Amino acid sequence: QLQASGGGLVQAGGSLRLSCAASGRTFSSYVMGWFRQAPGKEREFVAAVDWDGRDTYYADSVRGRFAISRDNAKNTLSLQMNSLESEDTAVYSCAVGRARAAFIDPRREDEYYYWGQGTLVTVSS
Repeated sequence: QLQASGGGLVQAGGSLRLSCAASGRTFSSYVMGWFRQAPGKEREFVAAVDWDGRDTYYADSVRGRFAISRDNAKNTLSLQMNSLESEDTAVYSCAVGRARAAFIDPRREDEYYYWGQGTLVTVSS
């Protein structure tokens, strides 16, 4: 089970930190990622991190503002979001990829097989 938390209401320019806790099994051998879905839009890739935390991947719209990380010992995934913009308003979901980044495209939604429930981030302008 994946449980995302940390969402909320923040003013533009502010920061939030999202967390995703995994329970029941370990995902330390797989890519993990964050996706988001804004009202009326399709779900889109935000960021991903490879199994050992060394390689990270970002959507162009968040690169330089967001930072993804993982702690395999604690079975957790995080997303630090800075300089938030109204366009970042969405439901953010964490997910587990089918394999390590060497074998899949971490930016593709269909490469993820296990999804947690989302957490809502609202950025007011």
